Amino acid sequence: MAPQDRNAKPVLEVRNVTKFFGDLAALKEVSLGIRCGETALLYGPNGAGKTTLLRMLASLARPSCGEILFDGKNIEHDGARAKAAIGFVSHATFLYGELTVRENLKFFGSLFGLSQLEKKIDGALEMFDMSSRQDVFARDLSRGLQQRASLARAFLHDPDFVILDEPFTGLDHQSVEKLENLLHRLPDQGKALLFSTHDFEQGAALAKRLIALKAGRVRYNGPLDIAPFESLGIVRSNGQDSNE
Repeated sequence: MAPQDRNAKPVLEVRNVTKFFGDLAALKEVSLGIRCGETALLYGPNGAGKTTLLRMLASLARPSCGEILFDGKNIEHDGARAKAAIGFVSHATFLYGELTVRENLKFFGSLFGLSQLEKKIDGALEMFDMSSRQDVFARDLSRGLQQRASLARAFLHDPDFVILDEPFTGLDHQSVEKLENLLHRLPDQGKALLFSTHDFEQGAALAKRLIALKAGRVRYNGPLDIAPFESLGIVRSNGQDSNE
């Protein structure tokens, strides 16, 4: 991917998407687009629809109405191609407990048909300091180590688009710093990043753009540094605004 061109067409685009769970609308007429080289923070209170949106962008759930496009093509019709280009981490680890960490990565790598798979597994394990735990069954890992293994899985195929739902969950301070440094480098590599975190300041240190959700609707979508924090109910660490 080339570095971000602000006039370029979004690589991932959401068009008027609504998602129902029974009679409950988790998302309501959401539209947005993410371009190459762009880092965007998805932020909002619990129940805002963040996880639902991220799961649909990763083609793990389908919208009730509207459509999601990846590189101009409907993700429902070309899901395999989108998954090959997207790295996704969510609250669920997507690890198989009865497999070791290395076996998990080998399984996922084989799904993508990766060449030089063992070498790429070694790189992913090293990236997240999991080499010493590669032969441990996933079910025997602590929550923090499972998160690191999940991150290794998500980055194994060198994705062009990274989607992370609360990626810092369970990580120790050193692992948080390492992940932050990795995410900081993605825009210069022309990669797109969309992520959520409950720690607004942590997210603001990484992102240039804010997408604020509340009650399933987009309340703001634009540059983070000029966002109307007070009206969005977002507290900054300097105390300039109030939260809900």
